[in-house]
Amino acid sequence: MSTAKISLSPSVKAPGSVTTGASLLNKDGPEIVLGWVETEFAVSNAPSPSVLFGPRGACLLPDGSLWVADTGHHRLLGWKTGPKVDNQPADLLVGQPDFVSEGRNAKGAANASTLNVPTGVSPWGKGLAVADAWNHRVLLWKTVPVDDNQPADIILGQINANDVLANFGKDQPQANSMHWPYGVAEIDGRLVVSDSGNRRVLVWNDPEVTGQPADLVIGQATFDERHENAGQEVGPAGMRWPHATAFWNGHFAVTDAGNNRVMLWTGFPTQNGQACDLVLGQSDFSECDHNQKAYYPDAKALNMPYAITVNGDQLLVADTANSRLLGWQDCAMNSDANRLMAQPDFASKGDNGWGVARRDSVCWPYGLTCHDGMAVVSDSGNNRILLWRIEP
Repeated sequence: MSTAKISLSPSVKAPGSVTTGASLLNKDGPEIVLGWVETEFAVSNAPSPSVLFGPRGACLLPDGSLWVADTGHHRLLGWKTGPKVDNQPADLLVGQPDFVSEGRNAKGAANASTLNVPTGVSPWGKGLAVADAWNHRVLLWKTVPVDDNQPADIILGQINANDVLANFGKDQPQANSMHWPYGVAEIDGRLVVSDSGNRRVLVWNDPEVTGQPADLVIGQATFDERHENAGQEVGPAGMRWPHATAFWNGHFAVTDAGNNRVMLWTGFPTQNGQACDLVLGQSDFSECDHNQKAYYPDAKALNMPYAITVNGDQLLVADTANSRLLGWQDCAMNSDANRLMAQPDFASKGDNGWGVARRDSVCWPYGLTCHDGMAVVSDSGNNRILLWRIEP
C-alpha cells in the first residue's frame, strides 16, 4: 500500500482570484489503486485479473467485498475481502468465460450471467445490483455472488434473460422496460434505477421477479413517455441525462448530467413526474449550460456530473467533465461546494490537471460510491479504481 503524496500537474486556471476549498479526500492520495501502473506511456488494456478498461462503476459491500463494473471488458470483477495492495488481482468474474476473454455478452447470446457495457454497481439487500446498460436491464443477486458467472436471480428491464432490446424494441417505454440504464442504487429499501436513455428515474418498492414493472417514475409524467426534459423547456420536472441517485440530508438527489446539475427533492418523491425543489450547479431551474456558461468552473458550477454519493451529512459529486470531485454540506439552491479533490482550486479543470496521470489525479471520474468513510472512485479515463479515504 502506497500513501506517498504526489502533487498534481499544473491546471488551467481562471484569471484573478480563486478559492481552494478544504480537501474532500485524504491529501496523501488513494490507499489502493486498481488497474493502473504509473507510466508516461500507453499500456495494454488486454483483460487480466488485474487490468481494467474504462470502469464506470464500483462499490464496497457490507461484507467487505469490492465489486467493479469493468465496462470496456464487459465483465464484473469481485474481490472477496476487498483489495489490500495496489493492482491486486480479482478473485471472482462474471460475464466472461475466463479472465483473459472479452466481448459483449461473451461474444454469444445474452443470459443471466452475461454483460454488455455494465456501469452502475450498488448493494441491494443482502446482495448486489448491476446496471447492464447496453442490454437495457438491471441484474439483481439476492446474495453476494460466490462463484464465477453466478447467474443473476432477478432481471429488470427485460421479461427474460435472453432478451436485450431497448424498450422491448418499441418506440415508447413501459413501466417494465429500459433504455440504457446507467445508474442503480438502493435507497431506504427501494431499488432506484437511472433509466438514462428514457430520460427518467424508475423506482421499485420491492423487486421480486424478473420483468416486474416499476412503482414510480420521475422525470416523465407517465411510464410511456421518454421526452427530453419531459417535452418542455428545461425546468424542475424533466431531465436530460439522469445518471445516479442518492439520499442526502432529507433530500432525494439525481445527477442530471445532460443539464449539468444535481436535482434535489425534499423527501422522497411520491408522485409520478413530481418536480424537484432545488438544484445544484445552476442558478435556477431553467438554466442548463456547463459551468454556468463560463469556460472556467467555480465552486457552484458543474460540467456533466455523472456520479453522486453520500458520506454522513456530506454530498459527494463526481464533476466528470471537469475531472474533479466536489463535496457539499449546504443543501440550498445553487449553493457552493465547500470541498474539492483532484484539482488545486475551484477554478481549475482538465484531465489529470492537463498532465500525465498521477496517483491523486483523475480523468473523467464516472462512478462514485462510498462505504464506512472510504470513497470508491471509478476513474474511467485512467482505466482504474481508486479507494480513497474521505476527510472527516
